[in-house]
Amino acid sequence: MNYISRAAEATVKNISDTFPVLLVTGPRQVGKSTMLQKLAEPTRAVVTLDDLDVRLLAKTDPGLFMQRYRPPVIIDEIQYAPELLPYIKMEADKSQANGGWWLTGSQPLHLMEKVSESLAGRVGIVNLLGLSTSEIEGVPSKPFTVDSTRLMERLNLAKKRGLNEVFDRIFKGSMPKLYMDPNVDWEVYYRSYVSTYLQRDIKDLAQVGDELSFYQFMIAVAARTARPVVYEELAQEVGISSPTAKKWLSILVSSHIVALVQPYHNNALKRITKMPLLHFLDTGLAAYLLKWNNPRALENGAMAGAFFESYVFSEIYKSYLNAGKEPPIFYYRDKDQREIDLLIYENGELHPIEVKKAASPGKSAIKNFPVLDPVSEPEKFGDAKALKTEIGDGAVVCMASDLLPIDKKNWYVPVWLI
Repeated sequence: MNYISRAAEATVKNISDTFPVLLVTGPRQVGKSTMLQKLAEPTRAVVTLDDLDVRLLAKTDPGLFMQRYRPPVIIDEIQYAPELLPYIKMEADKSQANGGWWLTGSQPLHLMEKVSESLAGRVGIVNLLGLSTSEIEGVPSKPFTVDSTRLMERLNLAKKRGLNEVFDRIFKGSMPKLYMDPNVDWEVYYRSYVSTYLQRDIKDLAQVGDELSFYQFMIAVAARTARPVVYEELAQEVGISSPTAKKWLSILVSSHIVALVQPYHNNALKRITKMPLLHFLDTGLAAYLLKWNNPRALENGAMAGAFFESYVFSEIYKSYLNAGKEPPIFYYRDKDQREIDLLIYENGELHPIEVKKAASPGKSAIKNFPVLDPVSEPEKFGDAKALKTEIGDGAVVCMASDLLPIDKKNWYVPVWLI
């Protein structure tokens, strides 16, 4: 199987040069260990806590484990032995060297609490998700921007794709093994993935006793991708309480199965909804859960628009994570049901983005952009004029065949350009 280079590799090297400890988190099977082993120098040892004998040593005698596995070292699946973290802290403080400890973790729910307690100031964290389209096609990746100069530059690199090709990618998902080994059966792969996730992460680590109900909950969440979260709806559909629905959704978020996009808030904007927007991060997994069995059925089905929107979101989201940046992504929805699918807020500018599956969405696609105008009007802020925000260029990400201007500030951006 050929290794697919990851856009996060430069970020990993930078963090390793800056901190004593590097932690790569993310869902199972997205290639965390594979990437680190590819980047590791020949002298770096590799140990996995999936090995029960090694895990037993780490949990019962962490001091002896540390004597056996000296830095530079990769410790895979650190969430199985958080007892090691205080010892790693002591070793890191003693050595004063950067990059000695490379850790991976697939279930950061409890892990992140332990890391913040034990390794504060000593650890740099990379969140790795599944493959982006840029990685699959071997194209350089930078955080997505609506800047026309950057988009023009990317035109020379990106591969044009039609709607069928885009939905082939959406249906297949982003798991590296599906791209590295053409013999892997899609349905068998995701069935095994869900089974492993429910057993190891949900039952063993998150200690959720009812795996079947949690599986039904995952299906209900997948059916709501690209929609605002209503906990009461989720709870009612699965037959659980609203607090349980909230807890279970937080598990999916901490496992990087789902991302929640917060509504953009500004004092100049009134009647804003407070519900976060939900996106399944691997559209292939969502398609499996919802029993779509081929890309053409998905492309022509009732959820095509929602899957297209979640795919666009996940591509933009990954472009920031891979660069080691917190994704500055929000969305807009008010009590009058006016929506803007995505907002990127950077450098004091707000960039509205609408997502449409159509090839020619028309100017109506940007009809809600003016609802943001009050944030750029100083008089709306009284004495706090410094809080005003500029409205930058906007975009409609769609199936257009080329990068085209809508007006002076907004662009039709082909989905293959993100």
